[in-house]
Amino acid sequence: MDFLKSIAIAASGLRAQAGRMRIISENIANADSTAPNQGAEPYRRKMATFKSEMDRTLEAQLVALGRVRTDQSDFRLKHEPGHPAADANGNVKYPNVNSLVEMTDLREAQRSYEANINVIGASRRMIQRTIEILRS
Repeated sequence: MDFLKSIAIAASGLRAQAGRMRIISENIANADSTAPNQGAEPYRRKMATFKSEMDRTLEAQLVALGRVRTDQSDFRLKHEPGHPAADANGNVKYPNVNSLVEMTDLREAQRSYEANINVIGASRRMIQRTIEILRS
């Protein structure tokens, strides 16, 4: 196996998962925000997608962060008549972000990130061992 290819593939996975973690973190940060003014929509959950890219110099398929989509599910409604963003019925729209789902997605992204780090570390150790064998 070509060590450079394996490192490049793992590095692309690191970049993609880091982008995914940024998006998830943004969702978590905005989970309890409301619309800036009455009648406006609150923050809408974002979802990361991935795409495949071909690196022609290495002849390897890499992964990259694709288009960031918005979740079109319904907003959460809470009855808070005194809130500045409340509608005529006293309901306030909150983002369609479920913190439990976001934390689960974040943990999955972290584990994928760690797996790619382990691939790079293993490739590096194999390269070092190969050099040691060639020297002796």
